[in-house]
Amino acid sequence: MLDWDGLRYFLEVARTQRVSAAALRLGVQHSTVSRRIHALERELDTLLFDKSKATGFTLTEEGIRFFAYAEQIEGTLTTAREEISGQSQTLSGHLRVGSTEGFGNYVLAPLMTDFQRRFPAITLDIMPVPRFISLSKREADIAISLERPQRGPYLCTKLLDYSLKLYGTAEYLARKAPIRKKTDLAEHTFIGYVEELLFSDRLRYLDDIVANSRVIFKSTSVIAQYHATLQGESLAILPCFMAAQDPRLQAVLEDDIVVTRSFWMYCHEDLRHSRRVMALWDFLKKSVQLNQALLRGEAGTLRYLA
Repeated sequence: MLDWDGLRYFLEVARTQRVSAAALRLGVQHSTVSRRIHALERELDTLLFDKSKATGFTLTEEGIRFFAYAEQIEGTLTTAREEISGQSQTLSGHLRVGSTEGFGNYVLAPLMTDFQRRFPAITLDIMPVPRFISLSKREADIAISLERPQRGPYLCTKLLDYSLKLYGTAEYLARKAPIRKKTDLAEHTFIGYVEELLFSDRLRYLDDIVANSRVIFKSTSVIAQYHATLQGESLAILPCFMAAQDPRLQAVLEDDIVVTRSFWMYCHEDLRHSRRVMALWDFLKKSVQLNQALLRGEAGTLRYLA
């Protein structure tokens, strides 16, 4: 029989690709992780990792195949623990949610606080980051992304379409050349993304709206773009769920300039039987549906479920 602890150590090393990082997450010594991995490889009579200083611990072909089985075992044991211990009835435990940066800070964080009021025995990690969350490395239980995952053993749903519009401060619009039609935008400067560092093509929209736009401030962070816009020196395409909540910003040509994108929510297939994960899944679906108007720029405040 395989030792479950050995599988846990294997999964953490596979996800972090570093023995030291796996040891930190497991709360054990570096040497303990190394010893467990060596013992597992001896037990299976195969090499699970290629080791190098440059790339760390990368899975071999046999390791990749074993990883899929180990994840299934992990998911089954997690569900069994919830059911047998009564965790599923009390909805206790820990959950981690990853999302895009703007949505995570301006919508997800307040909603998660509301969720925790309802389920105080659940602790939460929120990760709003300007990159994709890796569920294969177990960085999160639930991920919210701009793109639907193309492959993988995931349960996936479309959360909602959301809108982005062109925004500027009232002071900027009063001081600069008037904007009555799209061609007037040629006289203005813009804030945008660092093109070569975009983590998704779904963030490429400025050139579609203003050809040859003069972008004088760039950032990989939409929150940095938002704060730069508030300084009143340039215009920016911003998500309505951020800008519409701030009375200092005004939409420019809001009937003519509207960008539509989507949010997708997904989790690992083996978590569909975890009641606390599904409780959060359903809560997010309902909460985001309730806030359709905010995400489309038709309202300026976040609403909460009754």
